[in-house]
Amino acid sequence: MEKILLLADGAIAQAALDSGISGVYAYPGTPSTEITEYIQNAEYAKICGIRSNWSANEKTAYEAALGMSYTGKRVLVCMKHVGLNVAADAFINSAITGVNGGLVLVSADDPSMHSSQNEQDSRFYGKFAMVPVLEPSNQQEAYDMTCFAFDLSEKYKIPVMLRITTRLAHSRAGVTRQKVKGQNDISMPGDPLQFVLLPAIARKRYKELLDNQYFFEGESERSQFNKYFDGSLAEKRLGIIACGITYNYLIENFQDHQVPFPLLKISQYPIPRVQVEMIYNDCQEILVLEDGYPFVEEMLKGFVKQGKNIHGRLDGTLPRNGELNPDIVASALGIKKETPKLIPEIVVNRPPSLCKGCAHIDIFNALNEAMKDYSRGRVFSDIGCYTLGAMPPFHSIYSCVDMGASVTMAKGAYDAGLIPSVAVIGDSTFTHSGITGLLDAVNDKSGITIIICDNLTTGMTGGQKSSATGKLEQICRGLGVEPEHLIKIVPLKKNHEENVIKLKKEIEYKGVSVVIGQRECIQTLSRKNIKSS
Repeated sequence: MEKILLLADGAIAQAALDSGISGVYAYPGTPSTEITEYIQNAEYAKICGIRSNWSANEKTAYEAALGMSYTGKRVLVCMKHVGLNVAADAFINSAITGVNGGLVLVSADDPSMHSSQNEQDSRFYGKFAMVPVLEPSNQQEAYDMTCFAFDLSEKYKIPVMLRITTRLAHSRAGVTRQKVKGQNDISMPGDPLQFVLLPAIARKRYKELLDNQYFFEGESERSQFNKYFDGSLAEKRLGIIACGITYNYLIENFQDHQVPFPLLKISQYPIPRVQVEMIYNDCQEILVLEDGYPFVEEMLKGFVKQGKNIHGRLDGTLPRNGELNPDIVASALGIKKETPKLIPEIVVNRPPSLCKGCAHIDIFNALNEAMKDYSRGRVFSDIGCYTLGAMPPFHSIYSCVDMGASVTMAKGAYDAGLIPSVAVIGDSTFTHSGITGLLDAVNDKSGITIIICDNLTTGMTGGQKSSATGKLEQICRGLGVEPEHLIKIVPLKKNHEENVIKLKKEIEYKGVSVVIGQRECIQTLSRKNIKSS
């Protein structure tokens, strides 16, 4: 079959297309965004009518994917790790309902927080939901595992999680494709009550999920993706368990990628217990390599007889935070490497900054002047490019917790007596998770001001279509915001004085006010101009 050069994100997308999906559902979030974009740009997807528009948030994405699966069609749903928090209700319950057509969830984790608020490990969600989890170590495995995941999902009528990390998602390698499958025909669930989680039905289906754990464990024991290598050393002093991408970090330290120690590569969960017990019994001590939390390390200590040393992130052999790399793994193995040369000053990392000409700059300059008579710490922000308002030269915002939290934190601060309280949120984030917070504020008549930075796109992840475009005023009016306190400003230098006056007026208002600062993202505008020229 054809071999092509792909990011792991692209490999997953191509595998989903080749596996006969009828749709992909997602909300953009680094490092998962490129999966959906690949499908959106694929000519084959257009010809086959594969659904690929962005969803309002990860919860709506997952639920819509479950609806497509209900009809017997295959479907892919993609998000980053913190997005899975938003979709968790639907995801956990879908393990109990099961699926009809194959449903594969890609959760892209971000160790080292390159573009995220935390380092959480999605494997815990997979274990919590008690569904099979696949964790590729390279781009070819990302492709092969995606194809396998759809088959596994339909075999057991269960959602299957594919967990990747940033370093894999955004690196390229040659990938050999498999034979392309056609889309499934519509076929309704054999059990008409399968998706009805009334307590009596849910208890029955939960028991079935528990019974299936035996089969899921058997799949892991037999999996082509879990491999045991004896090693070449006569003395089995050290055994290594390498999960997902850490297998690559390990083999890069040895000539011809031949690891002399006994090695268990784990890329399919539940943990292959028999193989884990084998390496534990054969070796004097164990080193566990995993990018993320000490997921396997913790479980290993729980189901083997204690007495042997188990090394990893918990005992300090590996750092507790951040992503691993070949050098960190080498250090854990006692392999000495040459000290790297210092990075020349000219290429030292620079702090992130807003793009020259960004509308957020004019919003923060106006907001700072409007708030200058108040004490600091009264402006709550959200997830987006505008989070850089916390940095010099602005120092405008004082929070960034999760999607939508700016509105609800400002409300909570107001309820506590911090008056005035201001929220700053983007257009896409507002329709993702800010709407319900605004509804709470309207219902409680909270005296907060919400500034929606409307750049007509989902800017931070590269300019995807925003669910909010052209709808913000109607949404706010529909939620009960008084028309006279729903105003629009154009964030430009020439409008600075006018914008300061409008912001001051709304900040002083004793009820809910919404200010929409609308100007197109400078990057999407530049790309449009290049295309049209």
